Amino acid sequence: MTRDELKGTFDFSILKPTATTADILAGCQSAKKHGFKLLMIQPRHAELAIREMAGSGVLVGVVLGFPHGADLTETKAFTAAKLRALGADELDMVMDLGGFKAGDHAAVARDIEAVVKAADGAVVKVILETSELSKEEIVTACRIVKQAGAHFVKTSTGFSSKGAEAENIRLMRETVGPNMGVKASGGIRTLDQALIMLEAGANRIGVSAGEAILAEWDARFAK
Repeated sequence: MTRDELKGTFDFSILKPTATTADILAGCQSAKKHGFKLLMIQPRHAELAIREMAGSGVLVGVVLGFPHGADLTETKAFTAAKLRALGADELDMVMDLGGFKAGDHAAVARDIEAVVKAADGAVVKVILETSELSKEEIVTACRIVKQAGAHFVKTSTGFSSKGAEAENIRLMRETVGPNMGVKASGGIRTLDQALIMLEAGANRIGVSAGEAILAEWDARFAK
């Protein structure tokens, strides 16, 4: 893997609820400077980030139903359509974890399908919150997400008890097959962690420490 290939997997995330306009602007500059794949932000910052990133070649992604997945389906669909109209390139939605745990898998699928439809062609990633699921539940959730037409399964919000784990990435990849996206997110702060996730089968990495990880790469490999 090259440095460019590595940074091309990074969804550079600024998702803390305390993030200010200044934080978002700084994040936009960092994403442009380093050429990350995507800048991921909260909905309230979408208009600003989309404007700042225009023409940069860096995609803008926005979370919805974040971080609990408990919004009404109609709310998620409305948000997806609004964000898409503003110019968001990708949407990371949180699965209805309570509905899934209750066994209402049909409702979970409808929730995802509604967002995919409202997203109007934008890439939709579905956050499973794998730390709250058994291995069997991860497999079931991946199958629901795939059947509902989303483009990625994603491990975590980063706001639960654990983030991404390589064994879960391997299980998710095995379940969805080679052609669907798998995103590792949550707690990935070092180069070795990022490389382990990619080796396990992820093709996108959610990071807030993108600059530090690239600095590690340079220190290790730059001549």
